[in-house]
Amino acid sequence: MINKERIEDLAQSFLEESTNYLIDVRVNSANKILVYIENDIHVSIKDCIQLSKHIEHNLDREVEDFELEVSSPGIDQPFRHIKQYYKYAGKEVDVILKTGQKLNGELLEVHQKEITIQQKAKKKKSIENQENSKIIIPLSEIKETRLHINFK
Repeated sequence: MINKERIEDLAQSFLEESTNYLIDVRVNSANKILVYIENDIHVSIKDCIQLSKHIEHNLDREVEDFELEVSSPGIDQPFRHIKQYYKYAGKEVDVILKTGQKLNGELLEVHQKEITIQQKAKKKKSIENQENSKIIIPLSEIKETRLHINFK
C-alpha cells in the first residue's frame, strides 16, 4: 500500500511556493489516493492538475499501481484546517461540539485556539430574549464545522 505520509510530503513540498495548502490526504487499501487542497480564494483545475502531475512523477506505477485524485474539498465538507476558518470568517457556519450540541451563526473571529460565532436570534415573543449572542468556542471542543448552506 502507498504510504500516506509520502503523499503528504510530496504535496507539502510542491505547495510550499504556492497560495494553496494541503487539507487532507486519504489512501485506501486499493491505493486510491485522494488529495484535497484549498486556498484563500479558490482552487483552480490547473492547480489540481499541476499537483497531480508532481505526485505522479514521484511515484512509480511499475512498483505499485495507484489511482490519484486531486481536488478542493467542496463547500459541503467539514473544515479540516485552521486556514479554512480564516477563509470563511464573516460567513454563516454550522458547528457541532464534541458534546453533540449544534450551533449556528456568523463566524466573527478566528484565533489559533478558538473561534467566536454570533448566533442569530430565535423568534420568540419576548423582545428582550431576541438579542444576538456571541459564543467563544475552543477549537478543542469542536467535533465539526461546516459552511452553512442555505437552499432557499
